[in-house]
Amino acid sequence: MPELPEVQTVVTDLNQKIIGDEIVDFWSDTSGAIKNSTIKKFSKEIVGRKIILARRIGKNIFIDLSGGKTLYIHLKMTGHLLIKEAKPPIGGLASKYFQEKVNQYIHHVWYLKACNTQHVTRNKGEKYDKTLEFSDLRKFGKIVLVDTDKIDELKEIKSLGIDALSSKFSFKKFEKILNNKKKSPIGMVLMDQNLIAGIGNIYRSEILFESGVAPGRKIENLSLAEIKKIYQNIISVLKKAIRYRGTSDSDYRDTSGAPGGFQKVMKVYNREKQKCKKCGTIIKRKKLAQRSIFFCEKCQK
Repeated sequence: MPELPEVQTVVTDLNQKIIGDEIVDFWSDTSGAIKNSTIKKFSKEIVGRKIILARRIGKNIFIDLSGGKTLYIHLKMTGHLLIKEAKPPIGGLASKYFQEKVNQYIHHVWYLKACNTQHVTRNKGEKYDKTLEFSDLRKFGKIVLVDTDKIDELKEIKSLGIDALSSKFSFKKFEKILNNKKKSPIGMVLMDQNLIAGIGNIYRSEILFESGVAPGRKIENLSLAEIKKIYQNIISVLKKAIRYRGTSDSDYRDTSGAPGGFQKVMKVYNREKQKCKKCGTIIKRKKLAQRSIFFCEKCQK
């Protein structure tokens, strides 16, 4: 599942590529993904609206539309959003990526008309300049149209903890979270979206490796210095992953269909039985709260 860096990469792309565009049509072959509505009703409610802003809360994407409505999108396990020009440059790099198998599972398409550009015509006669397409192999993705001023009332958002890159996520806030979970392993706390939103399986492994802390250590046994390291590495690892445009461990791709690059610099995640890049010890994997976590026994105590 895409984590905070992947979702932030997508949101940044959306803001750069489709702000101001008007939705002129919508197509879907998977009605189950559109919650609380039918495809026909959903299409009728969004057509004619302009895209105002894309934003993120945890791993959730929100695309604000004109008229006080917002598209809430969750990519789930295998989903990613692609932005395609109606008439792409011949031989462009993006066209190569779009042809890859991972980008071929298109189940939802928003047709967009850009401001002040020459339009092309679809077979049906509607005019559009680009498409926003939702590729989702396993079809677990979720799309909901909500009132913009009621986003905070969504049960998925109400239950979320503080965003890991929020300006409000201070060291004192982190200490307070940990103080309420003293008997819990740090590896479980970092993954709990009800406490801290945005960190998933990939980045908790990397954060704890950079901090030199074993994933099974209980909060009550961590020193103040270790807690400070973990806090600092939450921010630094996530920001580094954003600079690398996320991790393409599996299906994740950016809006151009391109893979992220963080997997090239990962220290422990998905490196079981390989040598630690720091000390040469063999990386191990174990289950923690039903999820795999990767670590170095020598570097992490």
